[in-house]
Amino acid sequence: MTEQSSGNDIRFEPLPNSAIVYRALLRNNWINEDTGRVKAQAYFLRKNRNEQGLSVNIANASSPEQCASRFTNCYGVASLDVGRVRELGLDVVPDSPSHANIIGLPYREDDPATTERLARLLAKQSRIVWQP
Repeated sequence: MTEQSSGNDIRFEPLPNSAIVYRALLRNNWINEDTGRVKAQAYFLRKNRNEQGLSVNIANASSPEQCASRFTNCYGVASLDVGRVRELGLDVVPDSPSHANIIGLPYREDDPATTERLARLLAKQSRIVWQP
């Protein structure tokens, strides 16, 4: 399942395109109150935190409720299909058996147009699967 490479760097098997991942919605303004849909803001990397990818949980390893329970405030959990994320030119790379990162997104400060477009497309693909 995992293979050891040089040093303490552990690599995990790539996720299949059929895999589902969960994005915890940690701010109430990440959900449109009128439509109940995920907003693009849920998919922006934060440069001030030096984020290298967007945190997601692997659905095969945890339920939406377990994903939400990891946080003090969680306003919802959205699901994404890994294959559809990859169709956008991004990737979903696991860093543990239950967690992965969506990589390939630019920071808004570096490329606002691309960031907005990709965040909108990710939000459009998202389906809320849990809310308190």
